[in-house]
Amino acid sequence: MAFKSKSYINFPMLLRVIGWLLMIEAAFMVVPLVAGLIFDEHETMSFLISLGITLAAGGGLMSLRPRSREMGKREAIMLTGMTWVILSLFGMLPFLLCKTHLNVTDAFFETMSGFTTTGATVLDTLVGVPSSILLWRCVIQWIGGLGIILFTLAVVPMLNYQGGMQLFNAEVTGITHDKLRPRVSYTAKGLWMVYICLTVLLIALLSFSEMNLFDAVCYGLSTMSTGGFSSHDMPLGSDNSLYVKIVVVIFMFMGGVNFTLIYRSVTGRSLKLWNNTVFRCYVVITLVCYALLCVNLLCRGLVHNAADVTIDPLFQAVSIISSTGLTVPDFSDWGPLAVVVLVIMMFMGACAGSTSGGAKIDRFVVLFKFLKNEFYKMMNPNAVTTVCINGKGTSYVVVQKVLAFLFLYVIVIAAGGIILILLGMPLVDSFFCALSAISNTGLGTDITGMSGNYSLVPDGAKWTLAFIMLIGRLELYTILLIFSPSFWCK
Repeated sequence: MAFKSKSYINFPMLLRVIGWLLMIEAAFMVVPLVAGLIFDEHETMSFLISLGITLAAGGGLMSLRPRSREMGKREAIMLTGMTWVILSLFGMLPFLLCKTHLNVTDAFFETMSGFTTTGATVLDTLVGVPSSILLWRCVIQWIGGLGIILFTLAVVPMLNYQGGMQLFNAEVTGITHDKLRPRVSYTAKGLWMVYICLTVLLIALLSFSEMNLFDAVCYGLSTMSTGGFSSHDMPLGSDNSLYVKIVVVIFMFMGGVNFTLIYRSVTGRSLKLWNNTVFRCYVVITLVCYALLCVNLLCRGLVHNAADVTIDPLFQAVSIISSTGLTVPDFSDWGPLAVVVLVIMMFMGACAGSTSGGAKIDRFVVLFKFLKNEFYKMMNPNAVTTVCINGKGTSYVVVQKVLAFLFLYVIVIAAGGIILILLGMPLVDSFFCALSAISNTGLGTDITGMSGNYSLVPDGAKWTLAFIMLIGRLELYTILLIFSPSFWCK
C-alpha cells in the first residue's frame, strides 16, 4: 500500500515575505502616529510601542536566509492566509494599548473586520475614542481594500519572479484574473495607482463639504475600500448634506467596479465600458434594487420630501450591493421588503476585481446563463450551448468552478449560522450575521442593531465571525484549502 508523501513547503521563505509585510504594516502605523501627535493625544505612545514591536518582528523575519527562494501554489495559498491573520494580530496592538480598553477578542475582531473591509465594530460609541484610533481603523480598511499582498507585489519586485502570479491569484477576487501587463508587479502597480487616485480625489471632494479634513480622510479611506468604518456615531448624511451623499454614492459605486476595467477605461485601452456584460448587469441590478426600495417607501408612507425617493434609497442600494454597509439614518424603519432586498444584494455583491464583498455578480451572470442553456437543452437535447460573457465563450471548467463556489458559499453561511446558534445567538440573527460576515458588509440585526455594533455578541461568536470574514474576503478556497488533507500531500 503506497502512502502519499508530505510535500515540501518553503517556510523560511514564507516567513521572510511576512517580514516584508510587517514592515509595510509598520510604515502605515506612522499615519495614525502623526495624527496623534497633531492632536496632542496621550495614545501616541501606544502607536509608538505597536510600531516598535511590529518593526522588530518584521526585521527579525526579514533577516532569515532561506536556502531556496522559490514559491509555488502551496506557498502562495498558505502565505495569503497567514498574512491576513498575522497582520491582524499586530494590527490589533493599538486597540489593546490605547484607552479603548478592548480585550484580545474584541481587538482581533475589530482589526479583522477592518482588514477584510467588513466594517462590523465592537465599539459601543465613538465618542471619546482617540482620533489616532479612528484613523487607524480606516487605514487598515483601506489597506485591505485591494489587499496587502497586492500592495507588496507592487513595491517588492523580487516577488514577481518568486510565486508572484500565485500570490496574485490567491488574493484577488474573481472567476479569472486578468493581468494589465505581462509582469504581475506592473499589474499590481496599475491597480494600486487607480485605487490611490480615486481615494485622493474622493478626499478632496469631501473636503469641499462641511466636513473637516480629518473626517474627509476617514470617510475617503473607508468609502473607497467599501469598508464602512466611520469617525462619528451618527450615520453619514444625517446632517442632510446632499452633496456628501451624492459624492459618497458615486465612489461607493466605483468601488464595486472591477478596477482592471477602470484602469483600461482611463488609459484608453477599452472605452466601451457599457459593452462589458458584468458592468452592465451591475448597473441594472443596482437600479432595480433602487426602484424596489422606492416602491417600498411609497407603500409604507415614508416619503416626506424629494430626497426620500431619490438620493436616500439610491444611497442605500449602492451601499449594500458594494458591501460598504453605510446606512441612512431611518433605514431600520423601512420594513421587511427593504430587508429582503438588502439580503439579496448582500449575497450577490458587486463586480469581481473590486473592493466589494459578496459572491460577485460575475458568478451570477455565469449561473443564470448556464441555467438558461439547461432549460433550452431540455427542449432541444441535441443542441450544443455555451455560456458567453462579453461575446466570448466560457469553458465548462469555469462554469463548474462557479457552481461549486456558490454551493460552498451557501454551505459556509449555513454552517456559520448553526455554529452561532450553538454559541448562544438568536436564530435569525445568527444566519443574518453569518451572511453579513462572509459578504464583508458588516450589518447586524436585532442583537446588534442596524448600525452593525457587535459588542453584545458572545466571544466565541466573535472569533467565528472573524474567521467567516476572512473566508469571505479571500473567497473561500484560499482559506478552506489549508484545512483539506490534499493540500498537505503531493
